[in-house]
Amino acid sequence: MNKIFIFIFFIFAFSVNAGEKKTTFNEELFNKAQSEGKVVVVSSWIKYCSSCASQMKVLDKAKNEFDNIEYFAFDVTNKEISNLFNVQYQTTLLIFKDNKEVYRSIGETTKDLIYDAIKSSI
Repeated sequence: MNKIFIFIFFIFAFSVNAGEKKTTFNEELFNKAQSEGKVVVVSSWIKYCSSCASQMKVLDKAKNEFDNIEYFAFDVTNKEISNLFNVQYQTTLLIFKDNKEVYRSIGETTKDLIYDAIKSSI
């Protein structure tokens, strides 16, 4: 009985993490945001990645705290988008300003560091 409970718990936990992630990247919208002078934040994720979910939670909060910023996320297994940004790993965070990449990190989930990177790009 205990093993069944643990199994169900893990299935549910992984399903919740997977459900929070979805690809929102669109190249046309990305280019439009840059042409409008917005700071653009792009993050990569992969199914069942807990650090990706942690990073996405921080970015979801940041969306409400920073104006004039466009946020995009994509599944790193999408080779077309991964190649566009030269991203090979999940939990990669990119920030663009004035049509240039100004920040890149891999595996960063710390709210203070992510917020500092966004603030320095505004």
